[in-house]
Amino acid sequence: MTAEVSLRRPGRFLLAAWMFTAVGLLSRAQSPALHRGEELPAGVAASRLMPDAPVARAAEESAGGVICGTVLDANGAEVEGATVMLEGASGRDQRDVTTDGTGFFRFSSVAPGEFKVSVTAKGFSNWSSAGLMLGPNEDYDLPPVELRLAMFTTEVAVTFTRRDAAEEEIRAEEKQRVLGAIPNFYVSYSRDPEPLSSGQKYRLAWRTSIDPISIVISGGIAGVEQSQDDFHGYGQGAGGYAKRFGAVYADGLVSTFLADAVFPSVLHQDPRYFYQGTGSVRSRALHAIASVVICKGDNGRWQANYSNVLGNLAAAGISNLYYPASDREGAELTIRNSLIGTGAGAVGALFQEFLVKRISSGVPH
Repeated sequence: MTAEVSLRRPGRFLLAAWMFTAVGLLSRAQSPALHRGEELPAGVAASRLMPDAPVARAAEESAGGVICGTVLDANGAEVEGATVMLEGASGRDQRDVTTDGTGFFRFSSVAPGEFKVSVTAKGFSNWSSAGLMLGPNEDYDLPPVELRLAMFTTEVAVTFTRRDAAEEEIRAEEKQRVLGAIPNFYVSYSRDPEPLSSGQKYRLAWRTSIDPISIVISGGIAGVEQSQDDFHGYGQGAGGYAKRFGAVYADGLVSTFLADAVFPSVLHQDPRYFYQGTGSVRSRALHAIASVVICKGDNGRWQANYSNVLGNLAAAGISNLYYPASDREGAELTIRNSLIGTGAGAVGALFQEFLVKRISSGVPH
């Protein structure tokens, strides 16, 4: 019995030795350094043999901080939908969030170090902070961010047409009055006047005809005619005066509209007198007298003044319709009145050139 046991014991030792050898070979195959016979530092070897520690990883994550704040407008109201950008030092941590209904924003797990915050919102000017510092595990509450309304630049293209320039000239001419009272709207003192449109010609004629001073002058002329018993067919008294006043006012109204609006619009001519103001007395006098037969067209060229001649002739012919039958002389009266109107225009132009400007108000210097 004893001999049998002693024979079996060496076999057990051999089996144990073989198992330890196999384990050693496996460990060398998994560790190249050990297989090459290299020695590792104790800490490194331990770390390779042990899994990552959860506690160390949690500590690393907890080192991040929180940055939060509120975005307001200039009136202190919360700004919803503003974009808040966070930028870490050297641009390593860049991200953005949007403010909620209360204007609040929050960044979590922010790495410690220097950072900058910028805010953009529609309708507001951009806002950005200076370099700020966040410590480990720190909650950084920014002061309220106040956004100001953005300044908008609008480009407006203004087109000043020739019609607009003519309108400015008419407004200046409507302020011209002889002795501060009598209308003097049909004189242009501009060196380079703009042509009038048809509407402007009619407006100027209407403005002259309804001017209170024009009506008063017609009333004065009618009174003189009644005192001299001119146009005897109208009679005397209030009825005779009313007829004379109507005839005088009609003469002026018809003549103004025909010679200064209707024919100038049809023939594209300017009804105004253009003041010369310079040169010899002779040249200025010829310029004034010639204005009744020569005018400036809407094209800027001088031409025959058909508007004035035809206007005076037509106005004289129409006057035969409302003057007393006893004072009508047919074509003779028409031609005579037409010539009187033309001659009166020449005399008036001479006064305009040499005198009227000196005694008028509203005249440009």
